[in-house]
Amino acid sequence: MEIFRKKTAEDFQDEASSSNLKRGLTSFDLAAIGIGAVVGTGIFVSTGQGAKLAGPSVVISFLVAAVTCGLCSLTYCELSSMFSVSGSTYSYSYIAFGEIIAWIIGWDLMLEYLVAASAISSGWSSTLIGIVKNYGVNVPDALTKSPLSGGIVDLPAIFITLVITFLLYRGVTESAKINNVIVGVKICIIALFVFLGITHVKVTNYHPFVPYGVNGIMSAAAIIFFSFIGFDAIATTAEETKDPKKDVPKGLLICFGVVVVLYMSVAIILTGIVPYTKIDINNALPGALSSIGITWGSALVGVGAVLGMISTLLVIMYGQIRIFMVMSRDGLLPKVFSSVNKKHSTPGLCTVITGVLVSIIAGFLPLKMIMELCNIGTLFAFILVSFGVIVLRYTMPNVERKFKCPGVPFTPLVTAFFCFYMMIHLPLFTWLRFGAWLLIGFVIYFVYGSKHSKMTARDRGKEEVS
Repeated sequence: MEIFRKKTAEDFQDEASSSNLKRGLTSFDLAAIGIGAVVGTGIFVSTGQGAKLAGPSVVISFLVAAVTCGLCSLTYCELSSMFSVSGSTYSYSYIAFGEIIAWIIGWDLMLEYLVAASAISSGWSSTLIGIVKNYGVNVPDALTKSPLSGGIVDLPAIFITLVITFLLYRGVTESAKINNVIVGVKICIIALFVFLGITHVKVTNYHPFVPYGVNGIMSAAAIIFFSFIGFDAIATTAEETKDPKKDVPKGLLICFGVVVVLYMSVAIILTGIVPYTKIDINNALPGALSSIGITWGSALVGVGAVLGMISTLLVIMYGQIRIFMVMSRDGLLPKVFSSVNKKHSTPGLCTVITGVLVSIIAGFLPLKMIMELCNIGTLFAFILVSFGVIVLRYTMPNVERKFKCPGVPFTPLVTAFFCFYMMIHLPLFTWLRFGAWLLIGFVIYFVYGSKHSKMTARDRGKEEVS
């Protein structure tokens, strides 16, 4: 069937070689990009939310989410070492499963990145306003909340989105340099929290360790998974990386190792210094330090949270822009998304359009509404990536793999199982909205994408020649 027609590795390599994107990123830059994406809203917000669901055993919840993402990162490493192209899961699915599955994944990733970026902008705004209010400065709700939250527009969320849009428009290398600095500051702030809190840990706060049973641990893991969203953005950088087949896998593994150490440390310290029933889910880390009298540390960690969210927003928007670009280049979306700015060597108009969309969502919709679909979309994408590794081992056994996922097919199957197991712990309403989004995607594909696809044009050319 035409909808299952596949691209070859050569197709993507040809497109990548003709790309006007600037290749300037190293494995260190990629690791920092991944850390910038992952260590942000999640560690400052999701840790407290997870502790409310699982108690001190939230550490196990982090471990479950970490193992799932760790296994998935191995599959990403293999695929990125085979195909050094932007588009991440979308591109890999096009090769492994064909056009229709690639479209579904691309459409799914649009939802994941747009919603995640909007949620981060909104979360950044609320965190900043909270810090400002602690110093006695009152900002009108009308200018800091969405209409459904009792305001008119969330101006800080729009402001930070437009700033990040400007940075991404100017160039990925410049953006990476800024991100590297912010990531360094962020890691220092988190290390400070661990250092200040470790001497205040009370073993009694760890009892009972599993107050809500296995279901509590898994429910928390499904929420905490949001903390790991973004590491896959590293795989979207392939066309702007100096040596993608070497640097992308290396960047992924460095990123994941650092993130796991940071998250596990924070979860252990947080639940050790504050009883899980008293954790402030909206201000978990600063609130914990404040509760033990370290107010200066609380303020510093609060500033770190604001900075951390900036780097997270930068990377998530970067990933969204590259997904738009590659799908447009394939003809599944209008060509305007893949035009590259000659001066800055970035997809300029696509960057602007993405920034406007994220600004509208973040400025006019409440945070709770725009967060709910992040996890399910990511987990669904990870499942297809896992199966993609297995399929390509059999369909393309001779393609060079500079990194090979160990234990295939066992490792990818376990990864897919963990992802699906966490998906079933998400609310039914989340599943219904995800289904509605996919249905809209099918309509767009059959009305526009399937008719304008480059693969369709190629097939028509072959028919005319014959």
